[in-house]
Amino acid sequence: MQNDPELSGKYLGTISQDFVNVADTLKEASYQIRKAGFEFPIFPICKEAQPIGQLLLQPKVHGTSWQYYVAYMEEFLQRGLITKDKVEDFKDAYKDPDEFCCLFVIDTQFTNFVFIPYPED
Repeated sequence: MQNDPELSGKYLGTISQDFVNVADTLKEASYQIRKAGFEFPIFPICKEAQPIGQLLLQPKVHGTSWQYYVAYMEEFLQRGLITKDKVEDFKDAYKDPDEFCCLFVIDTQFTNFVFIPYPED
């Protein structure tokens, strides 16, 4: 569960462009999720609709390249995307949610967790 070097190029550019515009929204959503008692917020992003989490930002409305969903670790456990024997590994790899956004990038050739630092104020 580390940033994969494959992310460079094709993904890094569009994710970075989007992230600059949606970082504040994602940071606030992360805060609200944690405030509600759910640890480890995860933001699945993809180009096509998918069933993980709830839709938060969509390209047609927000001018993004990716669709952004909001979820948390427990949903990933329920769906078997994180297995029970890997929960501690996930928690160890998870970065401070006040400083980093946990994206779950879903695409035809790449699916992985990516931690991106929020821009400094």
